[in-house]
Amino acid sequence: MNEVKDITSRDVDFAKWYTDVVTKANLVDYSSVKGSMIMAPLGYAIWEQMQKV
Repeated sequence: MNEVKDITSRDVDFAKWYTDVVTKANLVDYSSVKGSMIMAPLGYAIWEQMQKV
């Protein structure tokens, strides 16, 4: 449950909450390019399924 404590509340800062969730779920990782993230294989698979919908 410690992982949940490390996630910013959605009501406080939505952008930070989103970043916390996708990084904790290992769906993305930070890139060496400022402001860029790299999608992990599972994150990309989810993205492909979302596009189909």
